[in-house]
Amino acid sequence: MITIKSEKEIEYMREANHIVALALQAIEKAIKPGITTYELDKIAEKVIKENHAIPSFKGQEGFEGAKPFPACICASVNREVIHGIPGDYKLKEGDIISIDMGAVKNGYNGDAARTFAVGQISDVAQKLIDVTRESFFRGIKNAIPGNRITDISHAVQEYVEANGFGVVRDFVGHGIGTELHEDPSVPNYGKPGHGPRLIKGMTIAVEPMVTEGTYEVDVLKNGWTVVTKDGKLSAHYENTILITDGEPEILTMY
Repeated sequence: MITIKSEKEIEYMREANHIVALALQAIEKAIKPGITTYELDKIAEKVIKENHAIPSFKGQEGFEGAKPFPACICASVNREVIHGIPGDYKLKEGDIISIDMGAVKNGYNGDAARTFAVGQISDVAQKLIDVTRESFFRGIKNAIPGNRITDISHAVQEYVEANGFGVVRDFVGHGIGTELHEDPSVPNYGKPGHGPRLIKGMTIAVEPMVTEGTYEVDVLKNGWTVVTKDGKLSAHYENTILITDGEPEILTMY
């Protein structure tokens, strides 16, 4: 069921998403060669808790047989698309890392992701990050009342593929509110004019997941981490947005 948020609920959503933005900003400042993904997780946890919120990713249920997610952030390096588990991996010069994270406050969720460069990266890696980010903005130009979900999806896919990259099919964006994942699903591909109509007061997480090569992916034995099938790079860019009378409001920008 798609939920339409009241003004009070929207304020709660703004607050939770602002905390996510603050944590991502702190992580961005800390990223450098030599830091571990575990240390990045602790930075996020500190910001979330200082703002009297709860990390919404920790304890999430995954694929059948997987243990609940053990961390506050997903830290996905290079070929990892999403759901990378923080640990003792030390970032290296030339890596790219996607950080996806969420926080819940007053019963409402925030969710966003960014891909960051670690030191100097290749031209291809930088283009991948830039195209992934821009595809989000191309998509949300269509996030206006009366349009349909796949009007966003089609714009993302069209821009990504015009730049020679792939769009992940197996994982998509989503509605968000009192639950981290709500209806509707928000694919990053497809023909325009399909799916639910966008209505003022909807809150959705739009999150292009883009690959350097094939869009096909595998899931590692941990039951969480999704990687590119061909071993090439992947990038991720996500914001929670609010559908308004006109242009959407991006709740997780900083």
